[in-house]
Amino acid sequence: MKSIIITGASSGIGRTTAEHFLANGWRVGLIARGAGALAEITHENAVSMPCDVTDEGQVQAAFNSFGTLDALFNNAGMFGPQTTIDEIALDDWKQVVDVNLTGMFLCARAAFKQMRHQTPQGGRIINNGSISAHTPREGSTCYTTTKHGVSGLTKTITLDGREFGIACGQIDIGNARTDLVKNLEVTRAEQGLEPLPTMAVEDVARAVFHMASLPAEANVQSMMIMASKMPHIGRG
Repeated sequence: MKSIIITGASSGIGRTTAEHFLANGWRVGLIARGAGALAEITHENAVSMPCDVTDEGQVQAAFNSFGTLDALFNNAGMFGPQTTIDEIALDDWKQVVDVNLTGMFLCARAAFKQMRHQTPQGGRIINNGSISAHTPREGSTCYTTTKHGVSGLTKTITLDGREFGIACGQIDIGNARTDLVKNLEVTRAEQGLEPLPTMAVEDVARAVFHMASLPAEANVQSMMIMASKMPHIGRG
């Protein structure tokens, strides 16, 4: 049975993706801060691992407890303040950096270590980027900056992982219907902007499953999946 750990698994893209992998016969480690929400995912192959991805000790303990690992979907993230840079508090900036970048680093590091030293050696890391890893939205200083950082993390792991059979790719998602996007829609409505074109979260789950299911000799380095009616990414 193949195995994957999914961070941010209690809701949104993470939860839907976890349910898709479970339905297709994978053993799935579920990481999120809320133990109660994780407990709602009831499946014999689901392994609940409540964990704060910004806590080094908790992350390593979770990965150690899971054992052999075929894939990681490094998904946990947050948007942060939706305003101009001069109105962003330092604590808010640090919180987004901690979750979106440091948390992703800690989970990727733990997965890489497990994949490097397990038998057979190797595995696959899939980082959740964003359209914002290419082009920002208005008022997204914290989110966009961290997602550009994720792209650098992905590319570096790709190079460093080759020797150990570890592939790394990034999925950049545009407007899946999650709570995060709903919050953006509220903000846009308050500003008198047009509604966002969106797509089903299940479409993202299928894309992640495709990336994770490839043979070891193949890797999707970068995949962009977005609502068909979104404007060109160069226009935000």
